[in-house]
Amino acid sequence: MCANPSRQSGPHVRGILSKPIREARARSSIRSTRFMTGPSYPFGIRRQGSAGAGRSRIGSWGRLIYHFPIPFAAAAGLVVGSALTYLVHSPTLGGYVWLATLLGGGIPLVIQTTRRLLKGQFSSDVIAMLAILGAIALDQAFAGVVIVIMQSGGEALESYAFHRASSSLDALLQRSPRSAHRRRGEAVEEIPAESVAIGERLVVRTGDLLPVDGLVVDREALIDDSTITGEPMPRRHPAGDTLLSGTVNVGPPFDLLAIRRSQESQYAQIVELVRTAQERKPVIQRLADRYAGWFTPLTLVVAAVGWYLTMNADTALAVLVVATPCPLIIATPIAVIGAVNRAAEEGIVVKSGGAIEEIGRARVVIFDKTGTITSGQPEVEKVVAFGSAHDSTELLRLAAGLEQLSSHPLGAAVVRAMQASSAAIPRASEVAEIAGSGVEGMVEGHRVLIGSASLVRARPGIDPGTGRIPSQLPADTRGRMVSYVAVDGALAGAILFADRIRPGVPEMMTRLGEIGVRHVAMLTGDSAANAKEIATIAHVPEYYSELSPQAKVERVRSYRDRYGSTVMVGDGVNDAAALAAASVGVAMGARGAGISAEAADVVLLVDDVTKVAEGISLGQRMVGIARQGIVLGLGASVTLMAIAASGFIAPAIGATLQEGIDVAVILNALRVRA
Repeated sequence: MCANPSRQSGPHVRGILSKPIREARARSSIRSTRFMTGPSYPFGIRRQGSAGAGRSRIGSWGRLIYHFPIPFAAAAGLVVGSALTYLVHSPTLGGYVWLATLLGGGIPLVIQTTRRLLKGQFSSDVIAMLAILGAIALDQAFAGVVIVIMQSGGEALESYAFHRASSSLDALLQRSPRSAHRRRGEAVEEIPAESVAIGERLVVRTGDLLPVDGLVVDREALIDDSTITGEPMPRRHPAGDTLLSGTVNVGPPFDLLAIRRSQESQYAQIVELVRTAQERKPVIQRLADRYAGWFTPLTLVVAAVGWYLTMNADTALAVLVVATPCPLIIATPIAVIGAVNRAAEEGIVVKSGGAIEEIGRARVVIFDKTGTITSGQPEVEKVVAFGSAHDSTELLRLAAGLEQLSSHPLGAAVVRAMQASSAAIPRASEVAEIAGSGVEGMVEGHRVLIGSASLVRARPGIDPGTGRIPSQLPADTRGRMVSYVAVDGALAGAILFADRIRPGVPEMMTRLGEIGVRHVAMLTGDSAANAKEIATIAHVPEYYSELSPQAKVERVRSYRDRYGSTVMVGDGVNDAAALAAASVGVAMGARGAGISAEAADVVLLVDDVTKVAEGISLGQRMVGIARQGIVLGLGASVTLMAIAASGFIAPAIGATLQEGIDVAVILNALRVRA
């Protein structure tokens, strides 16, 4: 909720909001970038931008082969070599095909894994790399090709899944001020935002993003600060006020005196805060790599024992082949793909496998207030009649007749309230909107005026006296947004507005506790009184108010350091750094700012915060099923390792048996979508 008692006395004022914001976003340069998630694989040729004409000329299979050539080439080589060996009865020629396939596909994978090891990234690929090298050295090409298919195919599946899921985010990506309009005498010229110098005078048109921080010159400005402050209503800023870059002018054009360069302005500082938070964010350890930490050394020990017992290098290779962690490389990607696709069906876009795993381990969930727990738009809370001439129902009806022709968010709230009562809304005529103050016109023969206290006081025949308007309101309505209603020249009443919580939020808080979340908190830059009221209604046990973006980041880090996996949910530019600092950031992408969607790990494309609980529950299911497949698969691999170490399994047979384990693990992982 907002703490100003009236449209005039507080910072929230009338102004045409929705259309200028749409125009601003259309005029601003939107950088459309596909999220390319997951590791950068040498076999997966990454491309940025939207699909080109060349891609449209080939089918989906062609695109898959183009982006992921190694798994397809390896599969083709395996089939051709097998046909030559067993159908044409030319094992020598078939062996050459397998060897060429192994060298062409295996060497890039070996290089890739080696680079990761040099960077300190120990993963489940190490055993596969050793198996490929062993197959090359010992002329066991068939077994090596199977390993190449398994390793490259698992990575390609996961990468392709996230590429498809993340393509829905193209329209949500970062917007930032790109240009400015500089005044040169009587002329106005467009220049890049980074070229603006301190002291230069700029023209900010209706709907423009402010390119730099500056001072309002000559006349007051109506500014939508929501991307920075998170609060839903536009604010009136008189001449001399400081405005921040990245906000939107929703009123008439005005002049701005630049006080900071683009690189030093508020928006740039928040972007830098996001970058810093992302750099300090711990790397999520994938589920597969957790198991690889002990399974890889065990495999090497068993392979060494097998070689010692049989004095045969093929025995050590057979151990590596049957131990190649297909359950680690295949089970998790298949489960992740199922979870990501299921999430996408619910309007939840996940950018990485680590994010869906980590959100399933969430122990702390932190919410922003405005636009996240609350709807971010005003709703009529109460209508107060000041006399007996018109009761509250009649006042709302007259106001709705006038406000249905207004473009202001408060007017839309009045119309929604009247529509909810199922009563007919009367027609209005002679309607005139006073930008930033109110609206007046004729409704059913009555002259109706709706607006701020200053507007009502300024009208001839209406003289409520200084301080009299607020004194007529009940004590429990202080701290609300207020529109005053005058009918036929007499003050008749007031309409009070509040930013209500979203439907289902209290139930979601209960569900979070039921699925294992230990701590739930709310962070906001709003006042303590409003934060307490929203937290009480929403059943949020902990809340912190009057926080800056940096303070939100520190609070998120504190939770993360104390309790482990922490999820942060927000929607505005002011939340972006906190989203980046959390273990998993969740952005309300349906209406949230682009930088929030870019900083987050998960984006809700539907305007429904209760999807957070669904995402956590889905992550828990995915982790559970993947862990089942890993445990069962590794158990089978350990059994085969013991047999292979005794010299009873040849490398080629071991590769075939490992593929059987793969099939079982994949079938188990597919249960995620059930």
